[in-house]
Amino acid sequence: MLKKDLDLERRWSKLLSGLQEIFGKKPSDLNAVLFIIGVQELGKGPKPFSKEEKQDLMHIATCKVLSFSGFYTLDFIDQDGWPHWKLVKKLPHLNSADQEKMLKIHVLDYFEDEFEIDIK
Repeated sequence: MLKKDLDLERRWSKLLSGLQEIFGKKPSDLNAVLFIIGVQELGKGPKPFSKEEKQDLMHIATCKVLSFSGFYTLDFIDQDGWPHWKLVKKLPHLNSADQEKMLKIHVLDYFEDEFEIDIK
């Protein structure tokens, strides 16, 4: 494993531990963290969500974190308060492992930028 990959995994573990302190339960994977970000970005607080809404929340989170690199821009907020994003820069073709790495890096950037925390 490359030093860069080891650093990413160390930072990721630190983030998961921090989220465990906040929520009392460690997120199980990247999707769980994306769900948390989606709920945060929706701004309606924790509540029961349907399966479709959970998928939408993870999509909102993915768009939000990838917006830091200019892939998405917020298009509009609908009448129910749900953000809608527009793809403005083509995403790179990556295998699933590299896609996960890219998302993890952007998720870490999200927490560092939005909440001004240092995850080093």
